[in-house]
Amino acid sequence: MTDTKRMGMFSAATFQFFRELQRNNSKAWMDRHRERYRQHVVVPFRALFERLMPEVLRWNPQFDVSGRTGSNFSRINRDLRFSRDKTPYRTHMYLLFSRGPKADDGQLYVNVGSDLVTVGFRIYGDRRRSTLARLGAARAQEHPAWIRRQQRRLGQRYESYWYTMERGEWTKHPGWPVRPEDWKQLRGWVVRRVLRPADALQPDFDRQVARIFRALYPLYEFTSSERWQK
Repeated sequence: MTDTKRMGMFSAATFQFFRELQRNNSKAWMDRHRERYRQHVVVPFRALFERLMPEVLRWNPQFDVSGRTGSNFSRINRDLRFSRDKTPYRTHMYLLFSRGPKADDGQLYVNVGSDLVTVGFRIYGDRRRSTLARLGAARAQEHPAWIRRQQRRLGQRYESYWYTMERGEWTKHPGWPVRPEDWKQLRGWVVRRVLRPADALQPDFDRQVARIFRALYPLYEFTSSERWQK
């Protein structure tokens, strides 16, 4: 008998949907293909969420696992108010674990798009008032050796980059923010593993994601948790 619990969640149809959306990014097209979106994007993302949730809660029972859009799933609709690109839909989707959008802390995430899969950790925030400034930046300036240890531990298998705000524009910096002075300006930090679409088609994709989350969870604790210990 086939073990349906270990069947793959995503399929080639998931990536095909995003590729077609990229070429036909309009409300009329989406209205015609809404059932494809539900079947090949929403359903597999929710299946991945259900598989990951128990282990994630073991690490942090405070994580929001309500399953709501905005808390655990990104919206497919784009906010066009401040966007130069007026296409109405995103051509990728995120699964997120954190304490929720109002907490403004770091996130463990899975991103699936038209031709790319990424799994990682990210945090963004205003320098003066955010969790990133209050906990992460303060700790990084006090404990730069901890950041260097993470770079040695993760650097060969994970991509790291960070952001500053310069002249009103987000500026991306490749590498690890290891210097205390980097953190005085830092407005965002991402550490991620780039995977192939074929990886997301495997029955054990959730286990691969869980291993990556487990490796990156210390970054969440350092930047976002009151209970972090050196």
